Amino acid sequence: MLRTHTCGELKRSDEKKKVSLCGWVQSRRDHGNIIFIDLRDRYGITQIVFDPSKEKNAHKKAEKIGREWVIKTEGVVRYRGEGLENKKIPTGEIEVIVNNVEILNESLMPPIEVTDETTAGDEARMKYRYVDLRRPIMKKRIVFRSTMAQEVRKYMTEQKFIEIETPLLIKATPEGARDYVVPSRVNPGKFYALPQSPQLYKQILMIAGMDRYFQLARCLRDEDLRMDRQPEHTQIDVEMSFVEVEDVLTTVEGLMKQLFKTTLNINIQTPFIRIPHETALNEYGSDKPDLRFELKLNDVSDIAKHTEFSVFHSALDKGGVVKMLNATSCATFTRKDLDELIDIAKRHHAQGLAWAKITGGKLESSIAKYINEESQKKIIQRAKAKDGDLILFVADKKKVACTALGQVRLSIAEKTKIKREGFNFCWVTEFPLFEWNEESNKWDPAHHPFCMPLKEHMQLIETDPGKVHCTQYDLVLNGTEMGSGSIRIHKPEIQKQVFNAIGLSQEEAEEKFGFLLNAYNYGGPPHGGIGIGFDRLVAMMLGLTDIREVVAFPKNKKAEGVMDGSPSTISQEQLRELSIKVEGLRK
Repeated sequence: MLRTHTCGELKRSDEKKKVSLCGWVQSRRDHGNIIFIDLRDRYGITQIVFDPSKEKNAHKKAEKIGREWVIKTEGVVRYRGEGLENKKIPTGEIEVIVNNVEILNESLMPPIEVTDETTAGDEARMKYRYVDLRRPIMKKRIVFRSTMAQEVRKYMTEQKFIEIETPLLIKATPEGARDYVVPSRVNPGKFYALPQSPQLYKQILMIAGMDRYFQLARCLRDEDLRMDRQPEHTQIDVEMSFVEVEDVLTTVEGLMKQLFKTTLNINIQTPFIRIPHETALNEYGSDKPDLRFELKLNDVSDIAKHTEFSVFHSALDKGGVVKMLNATSCATFTRKDLDELIDIAKRHHAQGLAWAKITGGKLESSIAKYINEESQKKIIQRAKAKDGDLILFVADKKKVACTALGQVRLSIAEKTKIKREGFNFCWVTEFPLFEWNEESNKWDPAHHPFCMPLKEHMQLIETDPGKVHCTQYDLVLNGTEMGSGSIRIHKPEIQKQVFNAIGLSQEEAEEKFGFLLNAYNYGGPPHGGIGIGFDRLVAMMLGLTDIREVVAFPKNKKAEGVMDGSPSTISQEQLRELSIKVEGLRK
């Protein structure tokens, strides 16, 4: 080894030891011939001292050393002295008096500051990621991520799960996003898909009798990017045989409890709250509710039908609903504030947003004249409103009304700076199995076509698909979906019913999922599992919203690798080998 110690471990007890340290130059200070350098590696910082009265040659070399140069030093540890300690770093009691220095590599002026307070933009940070990752805060995040991964493996192994890797080059199967595809050279005109998830393979592992499987799986999806989404992400992928919903939920709760305790020393309370999907939509306007604050939605359709407000009646006549939200103490909102809320509702497909302030125990608004006194009292009573509150209404199709008002709810929490602290988990359960596709005029899987329907809804699959709910469960943390899973369909006859409901012929099912369906002919056990977004979980535990901050080499918003220049063109020779012709390719 070139070094005897790291830059983060020397203490006063090491005084007078001869040591060798290697690292990067964080800073260099010349104090009247004596030169101080803060030497940094992954483990920390140690102050090294070049004193010409001790060693002239080493001091002379130090005069030209610049920031981010890589050096090796040899010297003796000494105590800094009373009142000279730096209590901000673990090595702050000591320094190393250098008697020999070797320059291992020089560096250009760093393009970004190697400090936590860097002002560099996202593009610069991604282009020079190898410098950005030297920043202490980035190092801590990557180390935290590594610790999390090890804790996942430890817990899952203790629960008798087997870690199994599934293929990265697979057959394309419909999963909700676009596939990334890879051409096959030895099979001209054919393509592999990169897995959006290991879904079908982990189910096959259950058929293979593996009983309990997990992996930290790489998942790739060609979809529009945002702060919590990347084209490639890591998923804690889990599947279990001979289980019911509660077994999977309990296992995941145990994992979350251990991760928070071992990495953040936070005790997470279990079991997590279970909220049926219908309840989550009705009360929070979201299938991923943030439970850290109240502000629940109310349905006032029964009251609205007795008013003279045409907007309410128009929605109700079309089979819609009227949803209401009491924004407590928000009667002080300005017209600008209200217009912003109206705009949010419209952006989420609502026709509009009606409002009324509570003054003197009555509604005060341009719509108040259309609502009789008795209906006003009922609305105020149901909202548990008082003077100074603001009541907001959306009248529309049920899903639109709930979702739009749910987004308004979140905006109000932001505007009023409602206290949202800690980590609040819940499970959203019993999702719809199907959703109506108005463009194609048919039923589509709401999640994927392998979710087991609820027993009491089996008879509705062929007669009334819209009323069928399934065993899907989503793990939600602070209003963000962390993971999704279900008990899977393991009986061919039920699977065939679901395929029929979504208009998938036997031939199409065979073409897309034949290898899974064929496997079921050889005895598939009841099984279920979940996929949990690892990057997203790590980010949230660190109080971050952008998962790029916990990914070593992320892509930008255009799915480009700014550092390595991906995606890139390939040569005509490579294209010919792959039997591919690209129109308009630059030569």
